[in-house]
Amino acid sequence: MGDAEHMTDSQSERAAERDRGKGQSPAPLSDLLAVKQDRRSFLRAGALSLALPAAVGALAACSSSGGSGAGTAASDSTEAGTGGGAGSALDRNASSRADTGVHAGPGGSSATPPTQRDAQTTAFHRYEPTLPPVSGQRTHKVNWTVRELPVRISKDLVVAAWTFEGEIPGPVLHVRQGDTVEFTMTNRGAIPHSMDFHASQIDPKVAFKTVVPGESISFTFRARYPGAFMYHCGTAPVLMHIGTGMYGAIIVDPPTPLPPAKEFVLVHSEYYLKPGAGGVSVFDYDKMLTLLPDHVVFNGRPGQYLDEPIRARVGDRVRFYVVNAGPTHPCAFHVVGEQFDRVYLGAPPETPIRGVQTFNVPAGGGMVFEYLADIAGEFPFVNHGFGHGQKGAVGLLVVEP
Repeated sequence: MGDAEHMTDSQSERAAERDRGKGQSPAPLSDLLAVKQDRRSFLRAGALSLALPAAVGALAACSSSGGSGAGTAASDSTEAGTGGGAGSALDRNASSRADTGVHAGPGGSSATPPTQRDAQTTAFHRYEPTLPPVSGQRTHKVNWTVRELPVRISKDLVVAAWTFEGEIPGPVLHVRQGDTVEFTMTNRGAIPHSMDFHASQIDPKVAFKTVVPGESISFTFRARYPGAFMYHCGTAPVLMHIGTGMYGAIIVDPPTPLPPAKEFVLVHSEYYLKPGAGGVSVFDYDKMLTLLPDHVVFNGRPGQYLDEPIRARVGDRVRFYVVNAGPTHPCAFHVVGEQFDRVYLGAPPETPIRGVQTFNVPAGGGMVFEYLADIAGEFPFVNHGFGHGQKGAVGLLVVEP
């Protein structure tokens, strides 16, 4: 028999879905330009006019074997997860019996019960990109809660999200090199979760272990290097947890402060969605594996800084802390009409490269970009990988006289 004759019904449906997805493409550039001629309208059209690809089948219910994920976390790091390529290292972690691989098999989605509650009354809000001030304290006591809940990422789109502190991305944590972070995470979700700080040097089997619902974990670390770092849930499959919203940025200042600037944090990420119950779109593990996102965003919302731009004045130094949460693709960060005086590949201020037009921030990485705003105008900042820029990774910096 041929390969097609060996396919199961579900395999055939998924193959047909992939074939249909291949036929979809963004609107031609000429059509977008015809909407309006000014730059802002063009960018908004390119970022927001893409329809979600069609999805087949109804929302798959969570497996009864997954339940709430409640149970005793184990320390056996050799046991494979139960779904999404069981047996690979990324489907296990320090408490593998509490992993949520059950949510990551065929039909796996983010639709836990809390994500469906009051979804249509969830309001949209712009994620504040301004870097929060650093505390004068050298020890930072951070107590965060994991919540699974609906998040509205545009006027017409609500997603079933897994979050730190109820937000995508999670809160920006701002500390200084050498500061101590005393971190506690409490899991108020329905399934197990964890925390992985890229700014820490710590035994992940102890600190980043999975926490079952209703329990907490605490650990302490010192921020050894300055720069822009990612944090994320590290529970297996990590792809599912990052892809469903569990990420954010920690900014670490050098001992000698960088020159004064207008400072902004941009967390870049991808959304892989399918329709769910009650008008809520759910994150789709199988689609995450295809590497074809529906939206690519800065700070959790496609094109949000087109309608409400970020602002500076002529003479300001503008500094972007760009963290790429991925989960998979790089971000080719670029500001249209400007060049970067300095890009810090590693710990600032020791590693600048100068006169840069565009630089790739890898998934799981972070860099610092800055330039002097010497000209008034509207300057788009984009992922210059425009297949992703037009899916929402675009905004405006307005420089006023």
